[in-house]
Amino acid sequence: MNIQNQTILITGINECVGLRTAELAIAQGIKVKGLVHTSEKGKQKDIKNYNQVEKLGVELIFGNVTDTDVVKKACEGMDIVLHAAEMAKEGGKLKEFQDINVGGTTNIATAAKKAGVKAFVHLSSVLVYGFDYSNGITENVSLTSENNPYCQSKIEAESAILKFNSPPEFGVIVIRAGDVYGPESIPWIIRPLSLMRQNLFACVNDGKGVINHVYIDNLVDAIFLAIEKQAYGEIFNITDGSETTWKEYFTKLAAMVDLPEPSSLPKEEMKLFLRVRCQGQKLFRKEADILPESVDFMSRPYAYSIAKARNILNYEPKINLDKGMQLTKEWLQTNCE
Repeated sequence: MNIQNQTILITGINECVGLRTAELAIAQGIKVKGLVHTSEKGKQKDIKNYNQVEKLGVELIFGNVTDTDVVKKACEGMDIVLHAAEMAKEGGKLKEFQDINVGGTTNIATAAKKAGVKAFVHLSSVLVYGFDYSNGITENVSLTSENNPYCQSKIEAESAILKFNSPPEFGVIVIRAGDVYGPESIPWIIRPLSLMRQNLFACVNDGKGVINHVYIDNLVDAIFLAIEKQAYGEIFNITDGSETTWKEYFTKLAAMVDLPEPSSLPKEEMKLFLRVRCQGQKLFRKEADILPESVDFMSRPYAYSIAKARNILNYEPKINLDKGMQLTKEWLQTNCE
């Protein structure tokens, strides 16, 4: 499929992946429409990254991905859908995650198929493998949720969306993204830097194990390749293909803004600290900003295999960690200082 001649709907266009995909799609001359996931009406300018999205000059639809009328309107006239909208946080009630990540996914897939969309890309996550997995894990292994609501809902969403795959009328592609960093990345750039500046950040177990980072532009490149190759019915792990330790990554991140190398705490000690901190925040009726479950996300041990993406899509990460950090630093200097 020649994507330059297509129209694409991007759900979650105001989030990290959606926003950058829109920017790079527009640069290639692709017509873009965006769905901004919100349950509030009349408060558009309070929406995250609203100004950046507005500057794109694309048609925007505001509403909830679980709303049948909203997604029907969003899918009208589209050739491709990139479904990037999701509920993503460390913990919470499973049903809340299922409503958005599973119900929302099937809702928009149903609308897309009825509207004549040809390609549907579902943005999933490598966290469907859980936190304790084998080295070089591939896409064909059994998945595990580790009793984490985000992981569980993403597993269920994958299962639900793949049932829609019926090319050439409607082709589904699943992208299991690694740890996405770069401009607008909350979990791997904005939040850790904020905690570092407050002296509240530490690596887990001396930063051992592997962060499966993927620079945002590399991820978008893989998405476009999958669409062009019409890799329908396939699932792909997408990372930068590097085995970077957590310590190395966060040390580079700290140095990027002239902060010292992060300290380290044992895993269980860090979880205990965060439990106490969360309890204190609840006493003052504040929403917990970082949950104990986040420690599990930050202590995964091994690299995921991207051999399938390399073989089928000819995917090769173009931006390495040093270059990605430099680009992120430039964005921070322009937008966050």
